[in-house]
Amino acid sequence: MDAYKDISGIMQTQGLVPVFYHGDSQLATEILHACYEGGLRIFEFTNRGKNALAVFEKLQEFTEKSLPEMMLGAGSVVTGNSAEDYISRGAQFIVSPLISTSVSGTCQAREIMHIPGCGTVTELGKAQKAGAQIVKLFPAEVLGPTFIKAVLGPMPWSKIMPTGGVTTDRDNLKAWFDAGACCVGMGSSLFTSDITEHRKVSLLIPRVKSALDTIREVRNA
Repeated sequence: MDAYKDISGIMQTQGLVPVFYHGDSQLATEILHACYEGGLRIFEFTNRGKNALAVFEKLQEFTEKSLPEMMLGAGSVVTGNSAEDYISRGAQFIVSPLISTSVSGTCQAREIMHIPGCGTVTELGKAQKAGAQIVKLFPAEVLGPTFIKAVLGPMPWSKIMPTGGVTTDRDNLKAWFDAGACCVGMGSSLFTSDITEHRKVSLLIPRVKSALDTIREVRNA
């Protein structure tokens, strides 16, 4: 369970979990490295394409060799078999867009942190009862920051990570953290087309640094 604390601590301390998929393992590796250089120590690679597992293996090999402080996990995992596939290849945490007993059961058996997706208060309660330390609010752009603020009234112990619609914009980040988010999941706002299509990966390093600086600023305001 110490690993749970490490991963949960990094998520909450940094406040940002990058969410990324690409079928090109070389590009994915460069992006992972750029996130590390920008200051991130956690990375969620999503299970969204036919090459996802093979690319993840390459990322894990690179992480073990070159990024000793990086916590690498798999996202968009919806079955226990998929969870087992990623865990067996070194995933240190698993993220889902929904509540899945097969995924949570697999993660519990392997002592791997599972972050399930929730969209209602009832789902949030079920996830916590099943042992989730952090839950993913999804789709966050539909539910909005006011959902988090309202939930934390009667359930102040909740650790909520909104994902979907979170951007690098200061006002957007401020709204989520002011509402009580423990961290945010961010994808397309970080990994824009200039990076993924035009392979200008060097642009990602200052973007990550800026996002982390903005999160620290809005939290301390």
